[in-house]
Amino acid sequence: MRPQISLHLPSFAREDPGDWDHLVRFAQSADEAGVDRLVVSDHVVFGENLGAYGDPALGGATGATQPTGPDGAWLEPLVTIAHLTAVTRRTRFGTSVLIAALRRPVVLAKMVASVDVLSGGRFDLGVGVGWQREEYDAAGVPFGSRGKVLDRSLEICQLLWGTPRAGYEVEGRRVEGIHQMPKPRQPGGVPIWVSGTTGNDRAMDRLARFGVGWIPWGEDAAHVGDGIRRMRAALRRRDRDPTDVQVVGSVPAASHPDGTLDVEQTLLAVPRLRRAGVTDFRLLLRGHHAASDVRSLSAVVTGFRHVAGEG
Repeated sequence: MRPQISLHLPSFAREDPGDWDHLVRFAQSADEAGVDRLVVSDHVVFGENLGAYGDPALGGATGATQPTGPDGAWLEPLVTIAHLTAVTRRTRFGTSVLIAALRRPVVLAKMVASVDVLSGGRFDLGVGVGWQREEYDAAGVPFGSRGKVLDRSLEICQLLWGTPRAGYEVEGRRVEGIHQMPKPRQPGGVPIWVSGTTGNDRAMDRLARFGVGWIPWGEDAAHVGDGIRRMRAALRRRDRDPTDVQVVGSVPAASHPDGTLDVEQTLLAVPRLRRAGVTDFRLLLRGHHAASDVRSLSAVVTGFRHVAGEG
């Protein structure tokens, strides 16, 4: 699998920025520079117990903190991506991750297929269960059943994407003769990337069943080489060949003393991560690094192609 470079889009802010022109500029610059994929995060609402994000027992990551308070401004990912695919030409877009269980599956299938069609097949659906009970409470979805709800949602999405005339059970009722068009542009439907930990059997079941890619979380993300070895063993136990599963790995940005991006130092870890099995190298740009500067982003992409063995 060809190594790819991806970036998080700044689709949230601590305070309402007034307009989001910077988001459009960033996406266009990344597109022009040759970035392979841009991804956005998801929160529909916030409660006030943001400390739960640092609790692995609830689905968070040890010691993690939210980048905004409960009144931070977060754009809805699918709407945002639909807008940005209209002003870009080649880069792919993805969710990292969409809390898909908060959406009705039939509507989710329609929205995702529509984005894929309008973008010319440039969309990847990254999904996870999230960590915030209040978000599920606000949507009327049982927090304790969120994994089961997510699995059923993905099952219905794939059925609607791939079947001309579908039938399935929804909330105890059987529905037949269901037609949903248009189908996704990409053969086989929109690629699904699954977030989760190797210690969560349901997450590994989900990855084996639905996933073309894995978004590691928690300790698996912090020590991604070990995580990949555990993931591959988990998939083999489920009769899934792990060699065709793509994997996200984080590449933190390094700075020069003057605060500018140090491309060489930033990319030092890429060969090691590639040997470990990472295929999607997600650069973690923060602050000034997120400036919509085509020249800077082009230097990152060129450097990445070289150290990843493509240039």
